[in-house]
Amino acid sequence: MTCNAEGFLFVILLNTMFVSIDAATNQPDVSALQNLFTSMNSGKELKGWSENGTDPCGDLWIGVICLDNDVTEIHLSGLHLTGNLGYRLDQLTSLIFLDLSDNHLSGELPYQLPPNVQQLNLGGNNFSGSGGFPYSFMSMIHLTFLDLSFNNFTGKLPQSFSNLSDLSTMYLQNNALSGDLNVLSSLPLQNLNLENNHFTGWIPATFDSIPNLKLAGNNLETGTASPPQPSSTPFGEDSNGTARNNGPSAQDLDQQSTPSSSPISQSGSTSNLSTGAVAGIAIASVFAISVIAFIIIIFCLKPQERFGNKGKQQTVVSLATQSLTVPPKREPLLISDTLPCTQVSNQEVRLPEASLKPPPTDICRRQNSKDREKEASSRNMVPPIAATKYSIAELQVATGSFNEQHLLGKGTYGTVYKATLHNQALAVKKLDTSGPEFPDKKRIMELISSISCLCHPNLTQLVGYCTEHGQCLLIYNFFEMGNLYDILHSSLAKRPKLTWNARMNIALGAARALEYLHEVCCPPVIHRSFKSAKILLDEELNPYLSDSGIASYLHSSGEVSAHSSGSITFCAPEHAISGIFTSKTDVYCFGVVMLELLTGRKPFDRNKPRNEKSLVRWAIPQLHDIDALARMVDRDIQGQYTAKSLSRFADIISLSVQPEPEFRPSMSEVVQSLQELMQKAHFDGRLE
Repeated sequence: MTCNAEGFLFVILLNTMFVSIDAATNQPDVSALQNLFTSMNSGKELKGWSENGTDPCGDLWIGVICLDNDVTEIHLSGLHLTGNLGYRLDQLTSLIFLDLSDNHLSGELPYQLPPNVQQLNLGGNNFSGSGGFPYSFMSMIHLTFLDLSFNNFTGKLPQSFSNLSDLSTMYLQNNALSGDLNVLSSLPLQNLNLENNHFTGWIPATFDSIPNLKLAGNNLETGTASPPQPSSTPFGEDSNGTARNNGPSAQDLDQQSTPSSSPISQSGSTSNLSTGAVAGIAIASVFAISVIAFIIIIFCLKPQERFGNKGKQQTVVSLATQSLTVPPKREPLLISDTLPCTQVSNQEVRLPEASLKPPPTDICRRQNSKDREKEASSRNMVPPIAATKYSIAELQVATGSFNEQHLLGKGTYGTVYKATLHNQALAVKKLDTSGPEFPDKKRIMELISSISCLCHPNLTQLVGYCTEHGQCLLIYNFFEMGNLYDILHSSLAKRPKLTWNARMNIALGAARALEYLHEVCCPPVIHRSFKSAKILLDEELNPYLSDSGIASYLHSSGEVSAHSSGSITFCAPEHAISGIFTSKTDVYCFGVVMLELLTGRKPFDRNKPRNEKSLVRWAIPQLHDIDALARMVDRDIQGQYTAKSLSRFADIISLSVQPEPEFRPSMSEVVQSLQELMQKAHFDGRLE
């Protein structure tokens, strides 16, 4: 009896230990799931879930599977859930499986997605958004299964999809996606369903190797390669019914044997064998010629050119430490790729693990200027440019020979004119080429190539350029609403009045643009002239940051005068002393723009009393005084916010304009704070 009693007590003690261990879910996971719960309208179907006070692993929240203290899987399919995904999913760093399919979730996909998820199923919901795929997909290198079918996505497939180097299954059918399929051409796909969208162009030749392919219901051209005279015969066969039938599920894929190869067409059943044979012969011929040419080049080079000069300083990638060592003195930015990387110091940059694998198309590289010149001269190549080239004659016609009637304004880097090309309103930025520091033609082409590669929903996209006769003209879309500075500070009676909701949206969009430049682009891009005049607005008051990536080429020394940033009071304190820009300088300038949104005042107003001329100096002492803060607020938004929302907005400003740069937050932290602010305002019922 004694032994049995002792054994019984031991079992109880052991169970208690395991329960106590299981209950200690990692706090970031708890925070993320609590935010997801509230974002999904605290659905009663989520048994055991709570905003606070309970533990996901220890209290066995429905659909949550844990390993030790980490949440590793979430299964919530078909529970009639509503709402959205919140803004903290990126805190679920151990999550490998997420299934929220067949619910009623809506809105855009958040920028914060689980970074290490392997199987992601969001099919059968009401998610939307033009080009509504966040750039966080770029770093989801472990993703093998992706289902976004039967939603309301529109726009083109993002370039970030090309980095999903482990993806074997993708279901995107029954959306309204458009554009070509080239970004998927290098993925190791085994199952691909793109039916019932609006895709156009030619089917990539690599799709021949996909065993389970469904492309019906698009406007794709026949064949798998673009011939000299393309056929105009589209595929027009639609699939019947609307039931979700993707093919193999994520679980089924784990149990599949090696799939047998099958011929391919748009419907996934047959193909033209002669076309495949011809393509195979052509590819084999090109490969053989390339190998022979490579061998000849290698053995014709001098020994020191083949094996490198040991005396020269070189950029070294260490696979053991997954870091990139660069020379102490940084060269001007060359934004030829946009893979994510995080700057650790001036001499070391941490690369994500994905960078150690050879990605399908993009490689994050750093080269010094001499290396670039040597490579370009040896190859005699112009950097690739993702924009249309125009002649100076076309632009003269479009702008009335750059007549003053077409003048939109003079900015930091040149003069901007309104143009009409092909019945479309455009803005032509004519860079000032008169100064001796203006870069040569080769550097100009690097500039155009670099900024044409910047792609984010809150950045102005370069659509064209011209470099004839020593000129440099950059062509962007025209924004009828103008810039934020004019809307806030213009005395015109017709200017739109920005609501509190609109101002928070503008702040969040501009913050996301800077976050992309600082933390997604590799190397990081410092804007250097961020201010309200650089934020353009469309008819729906969505923000677009202009002039990104230009400063690093026009001021290669790393210094910009105070005048190029607007005024000395607008610059961060450390820039006024050293003249050097960093990402924290942009953060400071962002805080100033937030102050403009809050108060409706200019950054520097000569018409104000002496102690109120500088907005920052006048406002900062009042940000933590509730009464003073309420008096500071722009009269146009009085009564549109809660006291908590106003206080949180002021807190973000206060941190962003800290005198010491090391105490300022990163832009990703600013984005998260603004998202939380908007989320909480939504729950308070005060966000329109």
